[in-house]
Amino acid sequence: MTTSLTITELLGDGIGPELRACVHVVADRLPIDIRFEPVDLSLENRRGCGPELYETTESALRATRLGLKYPTVTETESPNAVLRRALDFTVIHRPVISIDGIQSNFSEDVFLHVVRVATGGTYEDPGRRVGRDAAVSLRIVERGPCREAARFAFELARSKELTVTSSSKYTIQRVTDGFFEEVVRGVASGYPDVDHRVVLFDARLAKIILKPSDFGIVVCLNEYGDFLSDMACGLVGSLGIGASGSYSFLESGATNVAMFDPAGGTAPDIAGQDKCNPSAALLAFGMLLDHVDRYDLGHALRMSLLACIAARVSTADIGGALGTTAFTEAVLTQLDERLPAPTSIGV
Repeated sequence: MTTSLTITELLGDGIGPELRACVHVVADRLPIDIRFEPVDLSLENRRGCGPELYETTESALRATRLGLKYPTVTETESPNAVLRRALDFTVIHRPVISIDGIQSNFSEDVFLHVVRVATGGTYEDPGRRVGRDAAVSLRIVERGPCREAARFAFELARSKELTVTSSSKYTIQRVTDGFFEEVVRGVASGYPDVDHRVVLFDARLAKIILKPSDFGIVVCLNEYGDFLSDMACGLVGSLGIGASGSYSFLESGATNVAMFDPAGGTAPDIAGQDKCNPSAALLAFGMLLDHVDRYDLGHALRMSLLACIAARVSTADIGGALGTTAFTEAVLTQLDERLPAPTSIGV
């Protein structure tokens, strides 16, 4: 069992310092020794340090193989995109669940894991204009990232006893999406105990809305995964309550570097006012704990957070009346009741 951790902590902008403070308060309460090694990725520091800062960040993440990132402002380029390329993050995992206490226009319960190929597709489009009245796009789909996303999805499905659905437009995008499905089928053959289904992406969007319980884990290409993640977050009532993990892999298939971050932005309009909701940052921290085989602690943190939200003991953006600090203290009170009791050794 993991008893100590070293985490590269990527500092951000806006509400980032407040989210960091909440994570640290929770980390201090856990029965595990956690050391945070900060790297300042704020816009001010990026402007001052230039490209060398990303080299420092990459080295730090490769050393600890574990990162927790707070929201950053995008200026000329997204820090997330830079880190994705530098560290070969090929898979993004975003769990999306319905949370009691958060108002939604959707009546069904959602419990969905979106596993997204983090590279290629139309998001790395080296397209160009053709004359004045046309443009062309080149869509790239690679075997390696598709295989790693499929492996991640099937391993997750096996551990949670869920179904994997791969989804694309393979009937129209026959070459690229067809290749993706071919790779997924190849991986699926090594998991005969996991149910694998193939559903066209547009049909799958409709089916998730009609009956989300039919879908446990969905694996898809880059842009499809982005669309699906945001749609699912909309179904549960908030785009800013989610968290995600980004992963790179060794040739053996083992995880090399994992980085976790909240889905929300920097919210500069409320920064420093004790108004921000730390839920997504705490959920990201919970995913990190799961990743290092401390699911007991990650689960305790999630249940504590969800219990507070269900009781409307939460921040104003999700129906409560607490500030950031008070909400975090409420989570800690719940957490104390769920953490394993310390063991004593008799003399």
